[in-house]
Amino acid sequence: MIEAFTAEATASGTGQTIANANWAAAVLDNGLADYPAALAAARAATRHGDLFVTAIALPELVEAATRSGDHETARAALASLTERTEGSATPWALGVGAYARALVTGDESDHRAALDHLGATRLAPYLARAHLLYGEWLRRQGRKRDARTQLRTARERLADIGMTAFADRATAELRAAGEVVRGRTTGDIDDLTAQETHIARLVAGGATSKEVAGRLFISPRTVDAHLRNIFHKLGITSRRQLRELPGLR
Repeated sequence: MIEAFTAEATASGTGQTIANANWAAAVLDNGLADYPAALAAARAATRHGDLFVTAIALPELVEAATRSGDHETARAALASLTERTEGSATPWALGVGAYARALVTGDESDHRAALDHLGATRLAPYLARAHLLYGEWLRRQGRKRDARTQLRTARERLADIGMTAFADRATAELRAAGEVVRGRTTGDIDDLTAQETHIARLVAGGATSKEVAGRLFISPRTVDAHLRNIFHKLGITSRRQLRELPGLR
């Protein structure tokens, strides 16, 4: 979807639209722990230095650069981000600035400051990621018990809001911290969005991804992406299990 969006924006010459796509790719790749790809996407998103996209892409650049071992890029991105966040001084800006700084400095007080600031906002994705970054840092410090507390919180919050890639990253960290992580118990159909429910009913009725795509005028790849979210929310792993759920047929 990002590739198609970028191609269309490139053809029309819409620079900020391309930057938005690059930011989305950076977020996705950071979630997937594909840090070299996230680094390239974040660099592209921040290349022109506009006020909006660069501001939200700089934290992705700091994270990707730090995890890729490009500390010079991470420090430069942090300096640019700090200039913006200190000028804004909102809880969101200060919180994101703090967890980006924690990535570069390794200072625990920065991790705690990020949680304090972001806890005062309604921006659940950033708070959940702050818990994840703190948990990852704690595990690397050998503080596995403390790490598990943060990582459990991160995994639960990320899963609840559908950030599956980041939730999987938290799961992997929990296992590395010595916790036996079981799959989610079967969820409730009411947890699905209206479109997810529609797709789930079609698939439960025997429709293929291609058939669902044709009915809804979307791509089969998009249908499969929705199915992954549906399976995750319902705690299942296959179409057969979906067909067996009560309330969908």
